[in-house]
Amino acid sequence: MRCVGAVIVQDGALLLVRRGRPPGEGLWSIPGGRVEPGETDHAAVIRELAEETALTVEPGALLGSVRIGPYDVFDYRARVLSGEARAGDDAADLRWVPLTRLGDLPLTDGLRDALLLWRVIDG
Repeated sequence: MRCVGAVIVQDGALLLVRRGRPPGEGLWSIPGGRVEPGETDHAAVIRELAEETALTVEPGALLGSVRIGPYDVFDYRARVLSGEARAGDDAADLRWVPLTRLGDLPLTDGLRDALLLWRVIDG
């Protein structure tokens, strides 16, 4: 199943959501979700971020993809256009986490490695 995620870094912090449902329930990850039939990845990023974070975003370049069980997740760089971040939909919580403090939270499997590979964070 095709999914998308949004990597948003603003003022040295990464936007993360605590997952409210499997896979990864209770863990912190980048916001995103399923691509609906007939929907482009960019349209899915915009919709999912509005649902999960109440933010209007502009998707950018594809950073890479990961496989999480039956899900193929394509992660895009994105930037906030408007809105005030708050958890919604299946996000149990939301926060801006300084890039240097990502190790303080229980992250979904492979997230840190992907962010390193995509040069979002330094080793």
